Amino acid sequence: MNLEKYLDISTEVKEALDAGKPVVALESTILSHGMPYPENAEFASEVEKIIRGKGAIPATTAIINGKLKVGLTPEELLIMCKAENVGKVSRRDVPVYLVTKQTGATTVATTMLIAAMAGIRVFATGGIGGVHRGAETTMDISADLQELANTPVCVVSAGCKQILDIGLTLEYLETMGVPVLGYQTSDFPAFYCRKSGFGVDYCLKDAKEAAEILHTKWELGLKGGVVVGNPVPEEYAQNFEHMEKVINEALEMCKERKIRGKQTTPFLLATIKDLTGGESLATNLQLAYNNARVASDIAVELSKLG
Repeated sequence: MNLEKYLDISTEVKEALDAGKPVVALESTILSHGMPYPENAEFASEVEKIIRGKGAIPATTAIINGKLKVGLTPEELLIMCKAENVGKVSRRDVPVYLVTKQTGATTVATTMLIAAMAGIRVFATGGIGGVHRGAETTMDISADLQELANTPVCVVSAGCKQILDIGLTLEYLETMGVPVLGYQTSDFPAFYCRKSGFGVDYCLKDAKEAAEILHTKWELGLKGGVVVGNPVPEEYAQNFEHMEKVINEALEMCKERKIRGKQTTPFLLATIKDLTGGESLATNLQLAYNNARVASDIAVELSKLG
């Protein structure tokens, strides 16, 4: 397998990996399709600053000019934030984007894939994808779940987006053998909200314990990743019942406009932002920062275990 032909790892990230230092992967879909410009550029700068402040190296991924990029320059980050002709790339799209040299923002699934190729084991995102509401008829299930079943990367997120069917998402992860761990919580977080009403497999005490569990899983040769559900800080959390009403309204609008597939989540997030007067975006920013902090702590502890 000639990965070097396709992988373009920044010097800083490569040196950190070669030295066994902690590295945290970051996706670019949150920049290109999850937040407006210039707020996303400010976010990209701040989240990298948080990771460095914790003693780890940030590695944002993207597809640019026929390469799987791991660690972006300020100029490349700006390309992803301005999002002009930037596609949303999941696993199935990767070969097409490489051959056609289109610019692509990486989803959770694609970021996991690229991180694993580069040797990065910890990834901070906003929320994972999952089983969409009504999936029993639409079959709309995120590729993130299959990636978690097969790719050895720990994904630190604020649970899954509340626009999804959280119960079915957790059932799917259980079937695929993916551990769902709560970071100092027994309740699986629901993105904007700290609690979903669904439990996790285990409540983690701290980053050290998380790292030990990851190390043990992979040392045993058990395939696949791990979900660490990290609740949004209390002061930025939204009320669950209120968000349910907002999301149901957004879902109706989505249905009326016949929006499907990979366009669904960006449309819903933008609509929810409008319906909440921008409050959901503020929550989105803070939960992502919090995930970067926890992912960095876990990466630092994991690097100590070799």
